[in-house]
Amino acid sequence: MSGASEATRKKIEQKMKDDLKAVFVEVIDESWKHAGHAGAASGGGHFILKVVSDRFEGVSLLDRNRLVFSTLKEEMGAEIHALAIKAATPSEWKGGS
Repeated sequence: MSGASEATRKKIEQKMKDDLKAVFVEVIDESWKHAGHAGAASGGGHFILKVVSDRFEGVSLLDRNRLVFSTLKEEMGAEIHALAIKAATPSEWKGGS
């Protein structure tokens, strides 16, 4: 993992904790799988984000994604080229979904 990707991974994690009050965050950097891809050439990483927050309670999956993308708007398109999101409430997370 490059230093830039690690810094971005940590920034994503911190923003989820600070802005969405996430109780669990896992950020997986899959940038290495996309070497040679146009997004990788511009420096943007490919990440999988698993985030659990009370802020998602009663919120549709689409709106959960919108919350995450809004939180990361400064990073999208620059540090982050692609982001797969699994957003859950604490009760969903404990339920194994």
